Amino acid sequence: MTETTLARPEGEEERAGGSGPGSGDPFDRDDLPAPRGATGALLRSLLAGHRFRVAVAALVLLGKEAAVQAGPLLVAYAIDRGVPAFRAGDHGPLVAVAVGYLLCAGGAGALQYGFVRGAARINQDVLLDLRGRIFRHAQVLSVDFHERYTSGRLISRSTTDVESLRELLSEGLQELIGVVLSFVSITLVLLWLDLGIGAVAVASFGPLYLLVRLYRRRAGAVYAERSTAIAGVIVKFAETMNGIRPVRAFRRERANDAEFAGLNHRHERSNGDALLEMARYVVGSRLVANTAVAGMCLWGAYRVAEGSLELGVLAAAVLYVRRLYDPIDRLGMFLNSYESAAASLTKIAGLLAQEPGVPETTAPRELPERAGAAPGREVVFDGVRFAYRTGGEVLPRFSLRIPAGQTVAVVGATGAGKSTLAKLLARFYDPTEGRVLLDGVDLRDLATPELRRGVVMVTQEAFLFSGTVAENIAIGRPDATREEIERAAKAIGAHEFIAGLPDGYDTDVRKRGGRISAGQRQLVAFARALLADPAVLILDEATSSLDVPGERAVQHAMDTVLAGRTAVVIAHRLSTVEVADRVLVMEAGRVVEDGAPAELVGGEGRYAGLHRAWRDSLAG
Repeated sequence: MTETTLARPEGEEERAGGSGPGSGDPFDRDDLPAPRGATGALLRSLLAGHRFRVAVAALVLLGKEAAVQAGPLLVAYAIDRGVPAFRAGDHGPLVAVAVGYLLCAGGAGALQYGFVRGAARINQDVLLDLRGRIFRHAQVLSVDFHERYTSGRLISRSTTDVESLRELLSEGLQELIGVVLSFVSITLVLLWLDLGIGAVAVASFGPLYLLVRLYRRRAGAVYAERSTAIAGVIVKFAETMNGIRPVRAFRRERANDAEFAGLNHRHERSNGDALLEMARYVVGSRLVANTAVAGMCLWGAYRVAEGSLELGVLAAAVLYVRRLYDPIDRLGMFLNSYESAAASLTKIAGLLAQEPGVPETTAPRELPERAGAAPGREVVFDGVRFAYRTGGEVLPRFSLRIPAGQTVAVVGATGAGKSTLAKLLARFYDPTEGRVLLDGVDLRDLATPELRRGVVMVTQEAFLFSGTVAENIAIGRPDATREEIERAAKAIGAHEFIAGLPDGYDTDVRKRGGRISAGQRQLVAFARALLADPAVLILDEATSSLDVPGERAVQHAMDTVLAGRTAVVIAHRLSTVEVADRVLVMEAGRVVEDGAPAELVGGEGRYAGLHRAWRDSLAG
């Protein structure tokens, strides 16, 4: 018998992680750190493949702006040149102005259509790329990450945050380019028409610049809070709907309503703060603009009266000045979209900056050929120690060898560290120190497909995806034939209930397998594992959801299923241990007993006491 320190109780693992409200953990604040400049780098990478189309769209918008800004010049020409020529009997200049105005209006409309169409295509391609990145990256992140970062937040990143970027790309950038082109072109034209009026217009940009800076500084924090608030609403909604059965069973509706109302009010406040900041900007900018326009009109009228300024030039200048300040609201809309998108991109960049806890190897190795016909492989824990990245040792250093083809049952009270052992073997986590070997090959050196062919885990939660029963069984082997699928189901004792479903193996199990019972879902999960034909099978309390007839059916199948295969069985029910060749008894993070079931039952140790208590419960 050996004694090896393995793990602290699982109840202490969470405390060691340092997570929880008020812990300062960025996961709790929904504020994942990202390298400096990551947001800009993300946006540039999204647009990198569309540079040519972006350049074409910018040129089209430039042409549209030129057509729009030509209008006041034509008006000035008509007043100062066309009207005098008309009085002299020459209709040509006014006709030319009218035709030119119509051509500019029509051209501006056509170019606007072309820009919107081109920008929409770029927009959709960028959003498709971004959603795909989020989805792919979320799948490769470790189990540790997903245990701390809820699925509701991932949904928020790929929906509301991506939608903020859509608004920026589809509307905000057009507004920005339009505003910049308007400001530059109108300022140049005003300076060309009259240096004094142009100088006054340029002087008014100073207060406007200060307003923009103030708005950006205040709005950035507001939109970051809004993004976090809407994520909180989505998290609570998803959590409640996924747990609707315990919600109804424990009458949690009223408490959930109160919590959801608090989150909803937080989102309402953040939206109100955003609107308030926008209102302050608009009021301030319009005050500056109207003051400047009034001053220019009075000064220009005085100069026209004294003969130092032509009336047509004043009329064109007034039209241009109005057009100069009209985009202020559009600039506000862009800033609104920009700050919202910037806050969302920061959240997304923080997510994409997270490194997988179990990274894919860059130099994959293959498992050696199996010796003989036996399907099992040797498992070795070589000097393994494990601690979460947030701190706190979970597994002190230990070593353990499981020969090929041996079935090992790991038993003990809840929190003894049994599941930690299983998760390291399944490579849900990598050890902090040491190695986990499969036939002498470090699990970190195996490509994911090779690892999943070698090791399969059936957990206590038998998760089924929407789709048919056959599709769920074939997840580990999508190319399996219907005959192979049915053979696996028969071996595990699931064929009869599947055949009794409305469409047999083609029955849609619906969301999370809700169409069939918990025990039936577990049987399907067993069939899925058997069809994958792994060398090592991990059963993490996988029979806990089965009723007595279902458990007996599984136990009957296990003798055949586990023959020659290496298996680690984590179990509370000692009836499951009967198929094991070896039993490890864990207590307070240590292996306190190690031996054959019959040997341990005949002794006076902990397993013998557990076995007697189990027998007494059956007799009672």
